[in-house]
Parts: sequence; structure tokens; C-alpha cells
Amino acid sequence: MRSKKNELTKKYLKDIKSADAWSAFRILADFVKGYDELGELGPTVTIFGSARTKQSATSYKKAEKLGSMLGSRGFNIMTGGGPGIMEAANRGAHKHKDVESIGLNIDLPFEQVANPYTTTDLSFDYFFSRKVMLVKYSMAYVIFPGGYGTLDELFEALTLIQTKKVTGVKVFVVGVDFFKPLMDFIKDKLIANGMIDKEDFEIITVTDDLKVVAQEIELSLLEQMEMLEKIGLEDSAYYKSLYDFCLEKKIKSNKKKK
Repeated sequence: MRSKKNELTKKYLKDIKSADAWSAFRILADFVKGYDELGELGPTVTIFGSARTKQSATSYKKAEKLGSMLGSRGFNIMTGGGPGIMEAANRGAHKHKDVESIGLNIDLPFEQVANPYTTTDLSFDYFFSRKVMLVKYSMAYVIFPGGYGTLDELFEALTLIQTKKVTGVKVFVVGVDFFKPLMDFIKDKLIANGMIDKEDFEIITVTDDLKVVAQEIELSLLEQMEMLEKIGLEDSAYYKSLYDFCLEKKIKSNKKKK
């Protein structure tokens, strides 16, 4: 383990400091791999959370339950592919053979070992390219308790939605007690000091009710379709996958497919 940590540390230092042109090719390879493997996904939800969460923890059990609930509704589940919350969500989805349980792993000197509950498993060299794939192909993000990486992913998602880089995407935070100090900070400091608008905070749905999360994600399909229609992407493969999904699940839309 120590030797692997040293090797990875040297690798990342070399990439950062050397200005090696080969680093650019590895970055490009990360993106090409993600686009090739994930471009044809249908409705997908990304679940974020700590790699350190034990199987006995309440948040692990909830993540597994939510993965199963969404899987039973036909949604693919995507995670960072590691242990803890990621394993739990993949584990829940893995019970349903008609959906994909996707893990986007990254080679780290500690913590990140691929979990065994994925049907699609990709490995990335760089955090930023992996994070792009985790958010690009999902219609909702669910955040469970976690550390620096989880908080980074939460604020990345919120920034993308706030700046309209992605639209029609829902953000759910599961763990009311765990996240209360953070939510209070956002309200008492960021909103109170005019650093974000009240509407920016309303992007977040904080709840421990998994049924609410699953139902809201299902209903948000219609919002996704309307957004794609507005920008003229009704003929795209992604729009058609959402339309077929709504048709199959009898989720009613006020608009008819052309």
C-alpha cells in the first residue's frame, strides 16, 4: 500500500510539474472513454457520498435502498465506483437486471477500491474528467454524507445549475441532521451577505424521505424533456430515450412527440 501511494504521488507530481505533453493525451483519453461508454445511457441518477461509510451505518442502508428504489423504476445509477455510499447505491441498483449500475473509479493511494456491484466500470486518471462524466449524463444528483470530495461534488453541481450550464437537473441532499450546519451557513452567511440569491439556495432539496426523492426524480423527466424541446433537441437520442421511458412508465406529458 505504501509503495502504491508513493508511485501515485510521483505520477501526479510529474503530471502537474513537468508540462509533459503526454499528460494532455491522458486527459483526452479520459474524456473520449467517458463519451464512448456513457453517451447512450438513458435516464440516470448520480449518487455521491463518503467512501468511508460502513455497511452498518444508516446512510449506507439508505443509499442502498434508494439505489434499489430508483432501479425498480428503471433509472440507471451512477457513482464514483468506490466503497461506502458508492458501493451501497450500486448494490441497490445491481438487484435490478434491466438497469445499469455504473462505477466511475479513480486510482488513489488509499480508500478507492472498486466495489463489486457495477455492470459498467470505468477507471479515470483525473478527478476533473471523472467529475464531468458523473454530472454530464445524469438528470439528478443525490448527495449523502461525505467529506471533501462529496462537498466538492455538491458545490460543483450547484454551481453548474446556478450558472445555467445545466438545466432541469435536481439536487437532493439526504441527511438532514448531518447537513444542517452547512445549510445554516449557506443561509446565514452566503444569502445574508448577498453572495448568492435566495433562489440559488432553493435549488437544493434537503430530505430524509427517500420516497420524495424517487418521486421528484421521476417527475423531473418531464422538465428535462421540456428543456430539450426548447433548445431544439427533440430528435436527439437522449430526448427519445426519455420519451420512451415516460411512455413505458406511463408518466404523462402534456406534449406529444413529433
